[in-house]
Amino acid sequence: MDAKLYYDGENPTINRYEKIIYDMKGLAYQDMYSANHKIASPFFRIVVDQLKSYLLGNGVTLEKSAKKKLGRNFDQMISRAAKYAMIGGVSFGFWNLDHVEIFKVTEFVPLYDENNGALMAGIRFWQVDTNKPLRCTLYEPDGYTEYAQPTSGEMEIIKEKQAYIVHTTAAELDNTAILEGENYPTFPIVPLKNNEDSKSSLCGKRNTIDALDLACSNMVNNTDEGNLIYWVLNNYGGMDDLDDAKFIQRLRTVHVAHTENEEGTVEPHAIEAPFEGTQNTIDMLEKKLYQDFQAFDASAVQAGNQTATAIKASYVPLDLKADDFEEQVTMFVSGILELAGVEGEPTYTRNKIINVQEEIQSVLMIAPYVPEDYLTRKLLTLLGDADQVDEVLKERAAEELDRFDGGDEPPEDGNEEETGVEL
Repeated sequence: MDAKLYYDGENPTINRYEKIIYDMKGLAYQDMYSANHKIASPFFRIVVDQLKSYLLGNGVTLEKSAKKKLGRNFDQMISRAAKYAMIGGVSFGFWNLDHVEIFKVTEFVPLYDENNGALMAGIRFWQVDTNKPLRCTLYEPDGYTEYAQPTSGEMEIIKEKQAYIVHTTAAELDNTAILEGENYPTFPIVPLKNNEDSKSSLCGKRNTIDALDLACSNMVNNTDEGNLIYWVLNNYGGMDDLDDAKFIQRLRTVHVAHTENEEGTVEPHAIEAPFEGTQNTIDMLEKKLYQDFQAFDASAVQAGNQTATAIKASYVPLDLKADDFEEQVTMFVSGILELAGVEGEPTYTRNKIINVQEEIQSVLMIAPYVPEDYLTRKLLTLLGDADQVDEVLKERAAEELDRFDGGDEPPEDGNEEETGVEL
């Protein structure tokens, strides 16, 4: 899959690119003499990882009780599903009893209902090597069946269809008996689409990445060829190609050139590789890619102490893209929650570069109008200590209780049973 190669930094277009020269008859030949460096940029990986980290870097926010039911690595699996979806256009999450497993589009064949278009079945396949058996698992609403195909032979069933949830009991002599099996209320595999059309994030930008990689490759090629020194021999018209080769070989060996008479001269010349024009092209292509991918360009906020308003403005394109992708992620997570029997509404905390001082001042300005718990949560989140919120709130509550308990005096009538805190 080409999109995966671009993500891995292996531009397949550049790798297949070869220079061609034509002879006097117009016949094409591969140029075996000119420099042909092939440089592939990791730009696609940068934008995919940027959106994944921006939206899901802090995980999916759910109640703790709900999060525990989804498995320890739930956030990591959702992040992986998002990466696979952006690369391949869609990925698939399989709820397997107490955890979620993620399938790439290159290892799972979805089977949709012809009437309503819903995902109703699918085949996952894998093969360790060409000399190893091909393994397949057919997932259906009422269970799954496992198949295997040897290197020479037909596909055969290695495990008959069984329910997704199996209740077993251990008997004597380590015998395990299956008591009963049950399935989920719906098909236990949920698709995560990159967009409504399930297209890769690479669509529409591939040619621009190819142009950037080609420009970078040509710059190195020009530098490589420009480092060569060529020689001009005056009044040496009697020399043929063999004589020229011997001349260069002697120069490389003894670094001395002899002239036969006073009129013959030998002059070295060097070619300066064009740099400025190519660099301008590279800068233009990089800027266009940031615009096309709606990515955040960190170089735009690196100069000086940027204000919070300027930083927020730089995030607008990325926010628009993240809003669209967040809708798909929420549908995916909600489908997993339904299969797991967990109630909750997923939310996300986006990773942003901020001017912390300005943000804290803005929060403190609204302090008289919001509860203390909200103020504490907001400040700790800005300081990067969001995981300490619950602990800090408990400590504040305990201190508040100790203060009131230690400072209150019994009422004047001596009735201690009516003591309390007046708010």
